[in-house]
Amino acid sequence: MPSKSKPPKAISLLGIPLDMNSTYLRGAAEAPPRIREALRCDSSNLWTEDGVDLGHGDVIHDCGDLELPSAPEAAAKAIEHAVARTLQLGHPLISLGGDHSITYPILRGFHSRFPNLTILHFDAHPDLYDNLCGRLSHATPFARIMEERLARRLVQVGIRTLNQHQHEQAKRFGVEIISMRNFGKAPRLKVKGPLYISLDIDVLDPAFAPGISHYEPGGMSVREVLNVIQSVRALIVGADIVEYNPVRDREDQTAMVAGKFLKEIAAAMLRGGRAPKTGWA
Repeated sequence: MPSKSKPPKAISLLGIPLDMNSTYLRGAAEAPPRIREALRCDSSNLWTEDGVDLGHGDVIHDCGDLELPSAPEAAAKAIEHAVARTLQLGHPLISLGGDHSITYPILRGFHSRFPNLTILHFDAHPDLYDNLCGRLSHATPFARIMEERLARRLVQVGIRTLNQHQHEQAKRFGVEIISMRNFGKAPRLKVKGPLYISLDIDVLDPAFAPGISHYEPGGMSVREVLNVIQSVRALIVGADIVEYNPVRDREDQTAMVAGKFLKEIAAAMLRGGRAPKTGWA
C-alpha cells in the first residue's frame, strides 16, 4: 500500500450486497449498483471538490459485486477472503454495502495487512451490542471488531441512540464517542493513519437521506459529514458506505448522497494524507 510520501494513483471498489443481518428492514443489498449509477449520473460529473477527476484513466478499479452464500457465517468468510484478495491489488478499498454487519468481515480481511487501524465511524447508532438478533447482526459489528482487536482506536461520530448496554460496551473497549448532541462543541477531530472510514448513511438526518431503514431525527447534514472527511490528514486505506436502502429512497435522493460521499472519500484517499491542493475552488 502506498505510503504517505507517495499518494495512491487509484482506488478499488467492491460491492457487498448483503442485508440478511438487518434487524428491521431488508433492501440494503440492492444498494451497490444504485450507488454506482448515482456516481456516474449525467446530472453531475466525476470531479471531486478538490479538483480530482475520478473519470480519468483507471482511477477507479471496480471489482464488481460479490456473490454471497445464504448463511451468515459463510457470507462473512466470503467477504473476508474477497477483501483480502482485493487488497493485493495495492489500492485503498471502498466497499459498498449492504448492511453494517459487513464491516466486521471486511476488517478481518484488512487485519493481516493493517494490524493497527484507526476507525472513523459515522452513524446514528454505536453498533456495539454484544448480541442483538445474533452476534453477527448489523447492530454488533464494532463489538466483534474491538473484541478481536482489529483496530487500535475507534472514534464514533453522530451517535444519538446510546443506551446503557452500549454505553458500558463503549467504556469496556475504550471507544471515543462524539455524540450528535455534542458535535458542535467537539474540538477538531485528530486521527492518525492507517485510517478506515465506516460511513452509515443513517448518520444523516432523515431529511437528507430518506433511503435508510432506521429513521433517527436530529442527525448530521451532508455538508457536516463532508467537512469531517475533507479535514482528515491521515492515510486512508479503506472505507465502507453502508445502510443505504433503495426500497425507501425517493427519486434517488439518497443514492446521490451516497455517490457524493464515495467521490469525496476517494479524493481523500488519493491525497494520501496531504491537504487539498491550493488554488482550487
